[in-house]
Order: sequence, then C-alpha cells, then structure tokens
Amino acid sequence: MLRFYAMALGALMLAGPAQAQVKATVESGALAGSSGETADVFRNIPFAAPPTGRLRWAPPQPPAAWAGERDATANGPSCMQPMNADGTPNSGGANGPVTEDCLQLNVFAPKGAKKAPVMVWIHGGGHRTGAGWVYDGANFARDGVVLVSINYRLGPLGYFAHPSLTREAGGDATGNYGLMDQIAALEWVQRNIAAFGGDPKNVTVFGESAGGMSTLALLATPRAKPLFKKAIVQSGGGWFPPSTLAAQEAEGAKAAETLRLAGANAPVGDLRKLPAATLIAKIGGDFGPFVDGKLMTETPTQAFAAGRAADVPLIIGANSGEDSLLGGWKPEMAAMIPAPARTVYVEEAAAGDETLARAVFTDRIMVGPARWVAARASGGKPAWLYHFSYVGSRFRPAVKRAFHAAEIQYVFEYWGRRTPMSAVSDEDKAMASLMHACWVSFAKAGVPKCGPQAWPAYSPKSDQLMEFGAGNGVRPAFRKSRLDAQEAVALPTLALSAN
Repeated sequence: MLRFYAMALGALMLAGPAQAQVKATVESGALAGSSGETADVFRNIPFAAPPTGRLRWAPPQPPAAWAGERDATANGPSCMQPMNADGTPNSGGANGPVTEDCLQLNVFAPKGAKKAPVMVWIHGGGHRTGAGWVYDGANFARDGVVLVSINYRLGPLGYFAHPSLTREAGGDATGNYGLMDQIAALEWVQRNIAAFGGDPKNVTVFGESAGGMSTLALLATPRAKPLFKKAIVQSGGGWFPPSTLAAQEAEGAKAAETLRLAGANAPVGDLRKLPAATLIAKIGGDFGPFVDGKLMTETPTQAFAAGRAADVPLIIGANSGEDSLLGGWKPEMAAMIPAPARTVYVEEAAAGDETLARAVFTDRIMVGPARWVAARASGGKPAWLYHFSYVGSRFRPAVKRAFHAAEIQYVFEYWGRRTPMSAVSDEDKAMASLMHACWVSFAKAGVPKCGPQAWPAYSPKSDQLMEFGAGNGVRPAFRKSRLDAQEAVALPTLALSAN
C-alpha cells in the first residue's frame, strides 16, 4: 500500500533578511511575527498542548496561555521522525531539531486582510516524515489567501494502537493521534484565524501524498466535516483497504514485544516511559489514518462509495510519474504485474516489464483512485480532476515523467532552498503561475478559474480532466480502458458491498 513507500517531497522553506515586526492576538496570548514584502508571517504558534507525558498517545488538549508577547518569527521544531545524520533534509524535507512538543503551525497572511479565504496545508511524508514549516506560503498571501501550514504527530507517535491504550481511553477514540491533531488545528483555525484577517467560513483544506490521504480521511470523518468548505487532494490515492482497531492493536502488541515489554499486556506507563527516539527507530509499520470505530468509522473509500463523504467542492489529481515511489527497478518487481495487465496495457507491455510495472503502479495507487473519487464526488458539489505531467526544464531530458510531489513547487509558486533560480526556466515559471492561480481561485470562490482554457467539472459521462503538462489542456477519456480495468480489479477488495 501507499504508506509503505517513502514520500519524496520538495523542500519549500522561507529564508531571508530580518523583517519588520507585526502583531496579532489569539486565544492563548499575543504574538509578534514578521512583516515582509508580500505577507505577515507568524511562526511556531501552538495549537495544542505538548503531547508528552500522559498526553503521549492521547487526544490533543488546548494549549496553555502565555504572558506577554510570544516571539513568532522563527520556525519551530519538527515532530519526532527519522532524520539524516548529515543534517540534510530527509524524505519529507525536514531537518533541524525534532521533539514531541511539536504541535504548532505557521500563518502567512495578506497585509491588511479582512475576511480573506483560508487554506490549510497538510504536509506529506508517508505519515512518518515532514513538517509544516518546510513550506512557504508567502505567495498565497500575496494573492489574497491566508495560508496555514501545520505539524501533526508522525509514525508510531501519531498512529499507534495498543489494548492498554484502548482500555485507558474508556470508549473514546484512540490510535489516530495524527488525524486528531489535524482536526485540532482546523478547530484552532475556526477560533483564531480572524485575528489574521482570515474568514473561518471559507476554509480550504489541502495536502499532498500523506497530506492528500489525510485530506480524504478528513472528508470521511464526521467531526471534521464542519471545519472546512473545500478540499484539494494532491496524489493522495483514494482506494484504501478496510482496517480495524483490533488489527492495529495487534500490531501495537507486536511492537511492545519488540521493545521487550509484555506484548498486549504492556502497561500504559511502561509504554510512555520509552524514549521517543527509541519508538521512532524501532517501530515500523503502516502508519496513517485507520478505522478506529469512534473518530473514523469507515475508510474514505467506503464513505465516498456510500455518499457519506463531506459534500464540498473538490480538486483531486495525480502525477504521471508516481512510480518514482518505487525507487530503482529490480527484476523481481515484475512479479507485481497482474497477468490481465498485459492485455490492457498493450503499449507499455511491449516496452518491457519495467515500463509496464511502473504504469500499473501509477494507475493503481494514484491515477485510478483520483478519477474514481472525482466520479463519486461529482454527484454533489462539483469536483475537478487533474493530471500533472509537466517535467521541469532542469530535469530534462533524463526525466520523462513528473515524479511524486513534483507539482508542489508549482502549486506554491515557490522553488525552495534546493532549487536555485538559475535552474528555473521561464516555461517553469509560467506553469507555476498557472497552477498557483488555479488553486488560489478555487480557494476564493470554489471554482478553479485559471488560464485561457476553462477547466470543466468532472462527470463520469464526459470523463474529462485538465492536464498540466508540456501542452496544457482538457483531456476526454484519459487512459479510460486502463483505469476502468483498475477499478474492476481494485474495488471488490475494498469492502464496499455493505456500504
């Protein structure tokens, strides 16, 4: 499944000279941020109490109030995660300090904003790496949008179930702590974003990879549905196998045994005494939102199939080279190719097993699910489907397809600390201006109005999407026979019949 693969992300961090100070007051106290040319920026704002001690593996609690002005000019730490020993950004784009005390967010606000639309960004990283501070939202603020980027608990600190924790919860939700954090951040936005000129009645939640998967989970979670009005899912999949709390508890019990504790009988106190770094290093697994029966009562796939997902305007799509998640090719990977694929993917099969396997993977994990979700969502508020195939000038001709996460720089219209502007062509800048405008117009009015060609809402009958590529445009029946075949194989495995 998707969460087994590392999520390679572009690192987008604001860096620059000292800036003038700007003030704001939220429910916990006063903030002193920085004012730049295009945005008022407030960093490292706590939206929940530190999830440490007894709050490790517990629902997020309100942050404590502070006296005086809190310095909000510097990025806060990242949540606990594997980091590169040499200090370079990891697969989620994060480096620097990590700590359990990480539930904070950054706000990029237009100068003098009043009731501006709000976008809340959920970072990717396989639910195991990444941080909100990695992403620069100044260009969203420049264009009239309040951009909020958040942290949430990751890995075994964010998604961990154990029988002892379930008993302690006493019937309340347990296990999905990262998802709880995301909801707590959205609730904080509802209560506080007006202090930055944002409109709490016009919130768009969006994310890529694990952040896109999280956005789909929020669309399927009853408690989250009132907290946003629109959603964007970038490479977030959409076909999720059924899961249960009991299965997750069994994995937690195995992890406890690995850590030399009493398996399913390990006391909560003993679990919480373990160093966070040990948990991150020793516990692997399939992290991410799962059906716990309380907070999340069904998979997003089941919710969309039954018409129970939040009915909000939606943009969803994927990239042409999602197979970059597979890494380097190994001949044994040919075993993942289903026999029927050779009769459907005729051109790819003729090109060899690697080409075929990569095409099947991209369509099964990302492209097919995105089309299916758009079709299910289209019966209510409109949905828009996209396919990103643009390859940046600096990668050609070695790279032929848009790798996983490649679209982020274009959506943010910001190139980040790892891409020198000398490597960015005018064509690249034009693509960034186009995609960024699509996302901004959607946040403002619920319809992506951008570029010379109208982007039609998706319907199964017309089966049209917008391709952002070497030649932008609307594509009817995009990969139809292949994606139809993927649906026929995948959907019967996702426990949809009872829904």
